[in-house]
Amino acid sequence: MRIGYGWDSHEFKPGIPLKIGGLTLPHEKGLAGHSDGDVLLHAITDALLGAVAEGDIGSDFPPSEAKWKGADSVIFLKEALRQVERAGYRVSNVDSTLILAEPKIGPHAKKLQAQVAKLLKIEAGAVGIKAKTPEGMGTDNAAIAHVAVLLEEVPKPVKRRKK
Repeated sequence: MRIGYGWDSHEFKPGIPLKIGGLTLPHEKGLAGHSDGDVLLHAITDALLGAVAEGDIGSDFPPSEAKWKGADSVIFLKEALRQVERAGYRVSNVDSTLILAEPKIGPHAKKLQAQVAKLLKIEAGAVGIKAKTPEGMGTDNAAIAHVAVLLEEVPKPVKRRKK
């Protein structure tokens, strides 16, 4: 088994859509980032890459490259998942905590859980989505995501000898 940990943060800015977990959530502000600012998918991507010792999101998708400007973070997650599979592993489960003052995540948690599960090719029951408010942290204008993933090795097929 392998464990990976990832985290990300982005500041809220008006005039852009709010993307979290591959979904667009209703809110008057979105998260500013070089790509679409999806803190949850960025943290999952880093956790997956870290679990197989393949660097981080910035090394595979550098913000210095114009082609990633405004990119859908699903692209990053899918590439990280390919690297996990190439290394001979699969995702067993993922647990996440979002820290943000608004919007409230509770009403969206089941949809987020289903979307992340679909992207990772696992059951929804293997995806934890939690949210906390940043009381006293001074980060009311930002969203932060913390993620842990557990990978399990994919059993190699047993080769049988011919008689």
